[in-house]
Parts: sequence; structure tokens; C-alpha cells
Amino acid sequence: MTTQKFGAGGLCSAAGAGLAFAAGCLALLAAQQRKYAELRARADRAERAEWRRAMMAEQQELQLYLLRKAIEDPDLAAVYSVAEAGSPTQRRQFLFANALYTNAVLAYRSGVVSWEELHGHLRWICTNSVFREYWHATRHQRASLQDASDEARVGRMTDTLIRDLDEADTDEYWVVGEPPPE
Repeated sequence: MTTQKFGAGGLCSAAGAGLAFAAGCLALLAAQQRKYAELRARADRAERAEWRRAMMAEQQELQLYLLRKAIEDPDLAAVYSVAEAGSPTQRRQFLFANALYTNAVLAYRSGVVSWEELHGHLRWICTNSVFREYWHATRHQRASLQDASDEARVGRMTDTLIRDLDEADTDEYWVVGEPPPE
């Protein structure tokens, strides 16, 4: 006759298996929590980016509204524009040049156009003599921009485009200049 022995060895192996199971569950739970935190952080970044795009669009809408008011009313134009203009007509032209430039910059900043596409838009805008006069008249306003800001980088690209267009041996503006590295 055989006797079954239930001793400490059986309990130890059952306890060990239970501990291993619990440790595995805890490791799985920790991994799931890390993954959840990572997904939550990614969702938060996406929400902030979307909020920023919405705010930029709203800002652009307000900017264009104010420009429209200034273009329509010479008294408001005198407040809005600090660029020295020789006549009310030139002031309205400068305001419109500002609207074109601002629209291009905001299109880039909001992701509507790429850096290369922005370069192409600005290359076309820079062919216009009124825009060039506006650009020259407002150069002191750009002097205070932080070097690393989007606006300063776009301003430098515009300065380079104007110089490249002036030095070009062709009337085919669309082949002039290369966009600087983003």
C-alpha cells in the first residue's frame, strides 16, 4: 500500500507557482499602464496641436479682418501700419502686401503648405515691386524678431529670394533660388 505524502514540498511549489503568476500579472499590469500613459500623452499632444491650429486659424481670420478694415478706412490704416507710405494708396498697397505675406506665413505655420511650397509662394510675391517697397519699408520691424522664430526664418528666406531675383539672369522667376533647409 502506498501512502501519499503532502508535505512542505507540495506547498512550496504551489506557493511558488502562485507567486510567479502574481508577478506575471503585475508585470502585465505595469506594461499596460505604461502603454496607456504613452497613448494618453500622444493623444494630449495631438489635442494641443489641433487646438494650436484652430487658434492660428482664428488669429488669421482676425488679422485679415483688421487688415480689411484698415484698407477700407484711411484713419484706421494710419493706426494699423507703421510703415512710411507716400500716399493713402501706397498705404493700402502696403497693407495688402502685409496681408499676402501674413497669409503665406500662417499657411506654413498651420501646416497648409510645406516649407518648399512657402518658398514658391514667396518667390511669386517677391516679384512684385510694391511688395518689395513694403518689404524695404518694414525691415526695421523684423530686426527685433528672435532668430529661431518661424517669422524670422521666413523673413530671411524672403530677403534671400529678393536678392536672388535681383541677381538672376532670367525673367523666369519660378526657377530662381532654392529653399533653405527647414
